[in-house]
Amino acid sequence: MNKQKTISETPIDIEKIRADFPILSKKVNGKKLIYFDNGATSQKPVQVIDAIANYYKDQNANIHRGVHTLSQEITVLYEKARATVQKHLNAKSANEIVFTSGTTESINLVAHSFAKKFINKGDEVIVTAMEHHSNILPWQQVCEERGALLKVVPINNEGELIMEEYKKLLSDKTKIIAVAHISNTLGTVNPVKEIIKLAHEKNIPVLLDGAQAVPHTSVDVQELDADFYCFSGHKLFGPTGVGILYGKEKWLNELPPYKVGGGTIKTVTFEKTEYADVPLRFEAGTPHIEGGIGLAAAIDYVNDIGLDKIAAYEHELLIYATAALQKIEGVKIIGTAKNKASVISFVVEGIHAFDLGTILDQLGIAVRTGHHCTQPLMAHYCIQGTVRAAFAFYNTKEEIDEFIKGLERAIAMLK
Repeated sequence: MNKQKTISETPIDIEKIRADFPILSKKVNGKKLIYFDNGATSQKPVQVIDAIANYYKDQNANIHRGVHTLSQEITVLYEKARATVQKHLNAKSANEIVFTSGTTESINLVAHSFAKKFINKGDEVIVTAMEHHSNILPWQQVCEERGALLKVVPINNEGELIMEEYKKLLSDKTKIIAVAHISNTLGTVNPVKEIIKLAHEKNIPVLLDGAQAVPHTSVDVQELDADFYCFSGHKLFGPTGVGILYGKEKWLNELPPYKVGGGTIKTVTFEKTEYADVPLRFEAGTPHIEGGIGLAAAIDYVNDIGLDKIAAYEHELLIYATAALQKIEGVKIIGTAKNKASVISFVVEGIHAFDLGTILDQLGIAVRTGHHCTQPLMAHYCIQGTVRAAFAFYNTKEEIDEFIKGLERAIAMLK
């Protein structure tokens, strides 16, 4: 996933890895499944599936405050999962790890809690032209509510942020910046460390949407100096319905609770409530217990393989698929940044992306078609949508070969 690397021998045991993912042996429309929709959600290894099943078979109880054995055991396991996330992100403390339902809730939590205390009329919030709707709408909403302005960092035709324009947008009115670490549509790896450094020179906090980054690369929040970092479990080979908000403890202590209820309090009277310390003040109600445990199992799984090895192998797949697509007449790749993750979006002249996706599905090939929750980005390129192929470490060059054959067949049928 770094800048151009020489294609090397496969650094991972691909056959062993594929055997860990039961769904990869499934047939779709009589064809062996080729799953290239990893940008939307990833498949799950047996280690994650077993962790979830074991919770319901042997460990099911509610966490925190229970005096009985099952409750105490599962509380320890759940908090161990929090510590696993802390270590994975290299956060200073487990108190900086908040369990949420996913990236979307994490961003909403920060946007609404931060705005309540820090954003007022005339203030500004900065996002970029390549953001997922989940990193636009919450900020748009709080700006409308507080009378603030939403500013947008533009991109060039390659799909890279125009950093000179970003610098111009920074001002005393800027209260927070929200940026995708990696674009879900373009695969662009943004210069987030530089973005954060420039913001911090003006004492502006930065939130990173890491939904597309954590499956592909190691993330060190202290090295990045991120103020907030969000991601979803289901893109990291874990369960749906669970996600993470990392926040520097100093910031989390400043934010009022986003949702309130059981689990978020120290004491309650009808006159006044004293809320729990972080992170529990942000975790109202019974959490997605098995989700947290499954996410920890997924993190252990990718770390056992090695994220550096995963990144190198996925970069091989990206280079291989890009070269093959560029040979097909009429194909135009959208997003050609110098630094990309293993995501390719493309259009074919005169053919609707939905039609291509439908024919590919008949051949057992799963891709994503449409605007990918990035309609402003589609408007920038003056297109309605793209076909997106997003690769994971369980994909192969042989699958890419079948994808290319299928795409050529689909184009021939539709022209």
